Amino acid sequence: MRALTLALLTFLAPAACHGRAPEATTVPAASVGPRVEAGVPTSPPEAAVAFVPRKVVDDGRRVMGTHLVMMAFTSPSRDEDAVRRAFEAAVLEINRIETAMTTWRPDSEVSRINAAAGQAPVPVSPETFDVIAAAVHTSEISDGTFDITFESLHGLWKFDEDLDPHPPSAASIKAKLPLLNYRHIHLGPEGHTVFLDAAGVKIGLGGIAKGYAVDRAAKVLMDAGITSFIVQAGGDLFAHGNKPDGAPWSAGIRDPRGPEGSFFAMLEVTDHAFSTAGDYERSYVVGGRRFHHIIDPRTGYPATASRSVTIWAPSALVADEIDDAVFILGPENGLSLVESLDGVGAVIVDPSNKVWVSKRLLGKIKILGPPTDAL
Repeated sequence: MRALTLALLTFLAPAACHGRAPEATTVPAASVGPRVEAGVPTSPPEAAVAFVPRKVVDDGRRVMGTHLVMMAFTSPSRDEDAVRRAFEAAVLEINRIETAMTTWRPDSEVSRINAAAGQAPVPVSPETFDVIAAAVHTSEISDGTFDITFESLHGLWKFDEDLDPHPPSAASIKAKLPLLNYRHIHLGPEGHTVFLDAAGVKIGLGGIAKGYAVDRAAKVLMDAGITSFIVQAGGDLFAHGNKPDGAPWSAGIRDPRGPEGSFFAMLEVTDHAFSTAGDYERSYVVGGRRFHHIIDPRTGYPATASRSVTIWAPSALVADEIDDAVFILGPENGLSLVESLDGVGAVIVDPSNKVWVSKRLLGKIKILGPPTDAL
């Protein structure tokens, strides 16, 4: 399961579409279009304008183990200093969520749940309870492919700072596999308790907490009166409003086998989230097989049904959890799940390098060219 999947994104002015894509789950590659960096449009003569918005960027921070980028435009009621104060408040909100939901701190709420596995229910804050309940719900609707008990494999697969290009033995995975099942999680709504019913079961919110944190940071900025902004933490992004010229934000979908910084498609994003799960980050190749951090809880091994999945959704939390589920399910079953959810769309690159696009994104996506075909 994904912990901190990264996606390289750019925020560009939308290029003209080359006609509407056919009503199907795949689209052909279109010709490469122009790439115009986001920015403030050229201002008219000074006498004709009372206010020119300024782009304010904060991109020098690391949160939740990944790179945080915030970009906003000033308005007549919000100058640059006010925007930067809102950015600071948003960072504090992300840090607060990480403190409660990380597994890297023994005193976090999630760590306390894991320490009590097989012993007793653990009361947690309503916020942490709701995030775990959302994860369990997604497990239920995705046939268990999104499963926060993936943390039970911690120490076998090493894809983080401890990257070790040696897959664990089949016997060690088989021994842990019974612990990977969201049905081990029992929720007590009245007391906001979480109980893991077997010793050794662990949960990790790496596949959902970062999306939730992006949503919370976005709310901080909206509450501060900022009407045009993006918040991106690694591969999870939320875009609010439009750019000052009225154009929507546009995000690049990384080519899963191309060089760093390359994109095979652009997707319009306005008042929506955007999240990418790919097998190209935190991975290694051994014996002609790619091993990566998105683990299929049904097998205990890295999923093989996709190369990358990008989800467009009303919230970053939903995008963050659904991209893992779709990645594991693969294009046909994954798109069936996507189409059943309100306001959710998907772009999938399958193992054969074929691009699949859900119906809701037809007309919003621009395919720049076929993804690179390589191992």
